Amino acid sequence: MTTSQQPRAQWLGRWGFLLAATGSAVGLGNIWKFPYITGEFGGGAFVLVYLVCIFAVGVPVMMTEISLGRRGRGSPVDAIRRVIHESGRGSLWSLLGWMGMLCGFMVLSFYVVVAGWSFSYLWKMLSGGITGSSVDDMVAVFSANNQSPLNLGFWSTLVTLATMFIVGKGVQKGIEKSVGWMMPGLVLMLLLLIIYGAFSGGFGEAVHFLFAFDAGSLSSAGMLAALGHAFFTLSLASGAILTYGSYLPSSASIGRTAIGVAIADTVVALMAGLAIFPAIFANGMDPGEGPGLIFMSLPLAFQSMPLGTLFGVLFFAMLSMAALTSSISMIEATLSWLCDNKGLSRPQAAWGAGIVLWLVSTLAMLSFNVGADWTLFGKNFFDWLDYLTSRLMMPLGGLGMVVLAGFVLKGEIFRKELALSPLMHAVWLFMVRYVSPLGILVVFIDALGLYQVSFAAHWPWLLAILVAMVVAGELSSPRLARTLR
Repeated sequence: MTTSQQPRAQWLGRWGFLLAATGSAVGLGNIWKFPYITGEFGGGAFVLVYLVCIFAVGVPVMMTEISLGRRGRGSPVDAIRRVIHESGRGSLWSLLGWMGMLCGFMVLSFYVVVAGWSFSYLWKMLSGGITGSSVDDMVAVFSANNQSPLNLGFWSTLVTLATMFIVGKGVQKGIEKSVGWMMPGLVLMLLLLIIYGAFSGGFGEAVHFLFAFDAGSLSSAGMLAALGHAFFTLSLASGAILTYGSYLPSSASIGRTAIGVAIADTVVALMAGLAIFPAIFANGMDPGEGPGLIFMSLPLAFQSMPLGTLFGVLFFAMLSMAALTSSISMIEATLSWLCDNKGLSRPQAAWGAGIVLWLVSTLAMLSFNVGADWTLFGKNFFDWLDYLTSRLMMPLGGLGMVVLAGFVLKGEIFRKELALSPLMHAVWLFMVRYVSPLGILVVFIDALGLYQVSFAAHWPWLLAILVAMVVAGELSSPRLARTLR
C-alpha cells in the first residue's frame, strides 16, 4: 500500500467540519471589516445583498471545493489530480491544486504576523501595557509594537508554534478537538461583550448602524464590497476548504454543511459588530477606521469603560482565537500533501513546514521595521504576499475551480457527492457554470483596479443583462433537460 492509498483521517462528524470550516472563515478581517462595510453601505440592505452574493457565489464554490476534496480524498494537489484522472482530462488542471496549496501557505506567511498583533494586545491588556488618553497615544503604542523586530517576531513566532502544535496532533485530536472549544468559546465571549454593550450605552446606535435598511446608501461600490467579501470570507481558493472536505464522511450532506458554514460566518460577523460598535459609539469615536478600530480606538474605549480591562481581555482573547482557527486551516493543505506524498508523520510534517513558514513569515515581519525599505515596485515583502494572494491567486483559483467543475469534469462526480434533487442540482450547476464565474470575474477586475468610471457605475445592469442572456440560452438548450432527468 502506497502512502497515497493509506486510510485517510476523517472528522468525527459533520459538526467537526462545520466548526473547523467556520473557524477558517471567521478571521481577523471578518471581525472588523464585515460590520464596518455593513454600516457604510446600507445596513440591512447591504446584508440582504451580501446574502444573495454569498449564496450565488460563495456557497456554490464552497460546495464545489468540498466535493472535490471528498471525492479525491487528498490534498488539493492529489484530490484534483485524482478527479481529473477519473474524468480522463489533461493533467494541466492539477496546477489549480498546486496554486491553492501555495496560496494558503503564502497567506499564512503574513497572517501569522497580523495574528501576532492580537496575541500581543491580549498580553498588553493583561499586563497593563496599553496606556494613553488619545487616539494618537494608541497609534504610538501600535507603532512601537511593530517597530521592534524582537517584539513582533516573538508574537508571530508564538502564533506559528501554536499553529504547528495543534495541526501536528492530527485531524481529530488536534484540529477538531481545538476548534471544538475555541469556536464555542469565541461565541460565548462575543455574547458577553454584546450583553455588556447593551447596558453600557451606544447599543442603539450600533444596532441602527448595522441593521437600518437604507437602500439609498447601497451603491455599486457597496454591491462590489458585498460580492468581494462573499467570496473571500469563506476561505475559498486557498486549499483550506478543499482539504477539510477531504476529511468529511461520505454520509454528510455537502449542501447543508456549506450553507451552515455560510450562515454561521455571517452570524458571527454581525455579532462582532454588536460587540464592537457600542463601545465605539458610546465614546464618540469613528466606526469607520478599519484595522485602527481594533488596535487603536477600542483599547482607548476600554480604558474609559467600567470593567474595561476585563472586557478588553475578553475581546483580544476572542480575537486571538479567531486568528488561530484561521491559521490552522491555512497550513493544513501543505501538511496533507507532505503526509500523503513524502511519507512523513503529522508531527514531522508540521514542524518541517513550520520551519519554512517561520523563515518566510520573518521576512514579512521585518517589513514593519528594519525591512520597511526593502521594496520592489513600491511594495515590501508583506505587501507582495498580500497582493499576489488576494488579488491574483485566490480569484484565479476560484475561477479555475468553477470552470473545472462546470465544464471539464464528469457530471456524475458531483451528482454522487452532492446528492441533490434533480432541480437543486440543476440550480447548483447553473450557478457554477455562469453566475459564480461572472461574480468572481467582477471581483478579480475590481481587485486589479481595472474598472473605468462609467463601467463601475453601470456594472450591475450589465451583469444582469449577461445573466439574462445566459438563462435564455440555457433554457433553450437540451443540456438543462438532461440535467433535470
